[in-house]
Amino acid sequence: MDALTIFSAVGGSLTTFIAFVVALSIIVAVHEYGHYIVGRWSGIEAEVFSLGFGPVVWSRMDKRGTRWQLAALPFGGYVKFVGDANAASVGSEGEVQAGRNTMAGAPLWARAATVSAGPVFNFILSILIFAAITMVNGAAKEPLEVGKVNELPYEVALQPGDQILSIGGIDVPTRGDEATFDDLLTALPIESNVEYRLLRDGAEMVVATAHPMPVVVTQLAPQSAAYESGLLRGDVITHVDGMEILAFSQLRKAVMEAGGKSLALDVWRDGEKLKFTLTPKRVDEPQADGGFETNWRIGIVGGMLFQPGTETLPPLPALSAGVDMTWNIITGSISGLYHMVSGTISSCNMSGPLGIAQVSGAMARQGLENFIYFVGILSTAVGLLNLFPIPVLDGGHLTFYAYEAVTRRKPSERALRILMTAGLTVILSLTVFALTNDLFCP
Repeated sequence: MDALTIFSAVGGSLTTFIAFVVALSIIVAVHEYGHYIVGRWSGIEAEVFSLGFGPVVWSRMDKRGTRWQLAALPFGGYVKFVGDANAASVGSEGEVQAGRNTMAGAPLWARAATVSAGPVFNFILSILIFAAITMVNGAAKEPLEVGKVNELPYEVALQPGDQILSIGGIDVPTRGDEATFDDLLTALPIESNVEYRLLRDGAEMVVATAHPMPVVVTQLAPQSAAYESGLLRGDVITHVDGMEILAFSQLRKAVMEAGGKSLALDVWRDGEKLKFTLTPKRVDEPQADGGFETNWRIGIVGGMLFQPGTETLPPLPALSAGVDMTWNIITGSISGLYHMVSGTISSCNMSGPLGIAQVSGAMARQGLENFIYFVGILSTAVGLLNLFPIPVLDGGHLTFYAYEAVTRRKPSERALRILMTAGLTVILSLTVFALTNDLFCP
C-alpha cells in the first residue's frame, strides 16, 4: 500500500468521523434544547445542559443557574432537571414531597410537554431544513427553460435561456397538465438525435440534439455499488458491457437484466475515458401504496441534458413541502420497520452507528446541500425513534404519563425499575443487532 492510498484512507475516515459527529451534535443539541426550553416554559428548572458525555471540557453557568457544558465524548447529550438525582424533598410534616420546579413535582401536562418537546423539535428541524433546501433550489420555470447545459462528451445544441416547448414532437407538460415529464420520457424514442422545438430570443426554432435524459451522474447513494466503485458526480456513462447508452432508462434496464452480475461501464469524466466494473445490489424500495419492491440497483441518480432554470419558491409552499417530506420519512420508516419485522424485506435495511457514520461521510463528500439534507433525514429518524413506547426513551416516559393520566397514580418504583431495565435491554439489543448489520450485511 503506497503513501497516497494510506493518506486517502485516513482522510476518508477522518471525514466520516467529523461528518458523523457534526450531524449527531446538531440533532442532539436541537433535541435536548427542546426538552430544556419547554421545561423552562413549564416551570421546570434545569441544572445541566450537556452536549456529549464524560469529562467536561468546557462549561459556563447562566443567570438561571443552568450549567451549559461540552463533554469529551460527542455521541449524545442530556438535560439534567432540578431534582433528577434526588427529586424528593422532605416537607414540614415529614412527608416526602417533590418541588414544583422539579420534573417529579411538576403537573402531568408540564412533564408530558417537556418530554414530547425533544422529538417535536427534531421534526421541526427537519421541516425547516427541507423547506430551506426547497426554497434555495426553487421550482422549475414554466415553460421549461434551459438554465445551464451539463458538461457532456458531445456538443449540445441548446443554450441557457432557451424555452423548451416540445421534445420529439411531444409538448412539454406544465404543472396543471394531467401528463407528467416522466410520461413524456416514457413516450420518447431513444435516439441520438431528438428534435426540440423552442423559443430562443423570442424566435421559435427547432434544433436536433441528444436525448434529454443521458446517463449523467448527479448523485450517488451512499454504500451503493456506484459509490463504492469510485464513480463521481458529473460522470457520464456512455456504454454498458459494450452497448452504447443514450438514455437513463437504458441503463436501468441493463442493470435489472443483469440480475446481480457484474457490469462493465465506459465512463466519460472531464474529457477522459474511464472504465469501471461494478455489481448491482438488491435494494428494497418503498412504493406509493406503503409496500416495498425489491430491485437491482447501482445507486445513481441521473440528470437531464441541462439544468432547468428555476424561480424562487415562496416560504409557505416551501414549508408545506418540508412538512410533506418529513411526514413521508416518518410513514416510510414505520412501513419499513413493519415489513422488516414481518420478513417481507431484509433486516439489513436497519443501519447502526457505523452505517450512519459512513452515510454521513458519504453525503458530506458530495457537497454541503447533500449533507444538510441527510441531517434533516436523520433528525426525523431520531425524533421518531424517541417516540417509540420503550422505557428509557421519551416514548416510554409518555407511556408512563398516559398510565398516570388514566389511573390517577404513578407506576410504582419497583415497576419503573423493572421496565427501565427491560427498556435498556431492548435498546442495547437493537444496537448490537444494527451494528451486526453494519459489519456483515452486503
